[in-house]
Amino acid sequence: MLRIANSWLIINKGGGPTDDKPAVTAAPPKSSDTLTMALNLRVADVHACYDLWRSRGAEFLTEPKVHAGETRCYIRDPDGYLIEVGQMTASAS
Repeated sequence: MLRIANSWLIINKGGGPTDDKPAVTAAPPKSSDTLTMALNLRVADVHACYDLWRSRGAEFLTEPKVHAGETRCYIRDPDGYLIEVGQMTASAS
């Protein structure tokens, strides 16, 4: 569990059905090239975050890239889920 501002982010590794989702099994994606969920993290300085996390062993798909209104890059968690790490660079209009 991570506490972020006034919220908690709970990350589960998956598992079988429960009484409130009796026919659903949570599992990592079968292919690393298929996006099955989205988690976007916004940071104050994406380049500093990229450098720090890489220095700690994180493997990004690419370096941060500039896109309309943001600079972003992607990393995979240990189960293969794709996580976007980005920084807003312009106000949305």
